[in-house]
Amino acid sequence: MNSINEKEKKLNQALEELKNLDLTNPDLKNNIQTLNLQKNQLEIEKNELEKKYKELSDQNEILSKRLDEFRSKEKAEERKQIEFSEKIDELNQETDTLLEEIDKWQM
Repeated sequence: MNSINEKEKKLNQALEELKNLDLTNPDLKNNIQTLNLQKNQLEIEKNELEKKYKELSDQNEILSKRLDEFRSKEKAEERKQIEFSEKIDELNQETDTLLEEIDKWQM
């Protein structure tokens, strides 16, 4: 985008210098018209690029939010899995303890 702005500044500067010249020469008039056309084309391209940049920026923001939500859900799932594993471990320990108690009573 900077190169477009720089080109635009250079064209504006060239146009100002050309305005101060003797315009009786038909080649100078053609050059000025050509420069004006190029300037207009660059402005159109600049506006299109700015519009595309805005769209991409908006899409990036939406995708970043979705990614954050996905990561939050993933962390919540991981916590649930850890809690579930801990509960299973607790139940296994209680089962082992009960089996030991049953073995004691059977002796």
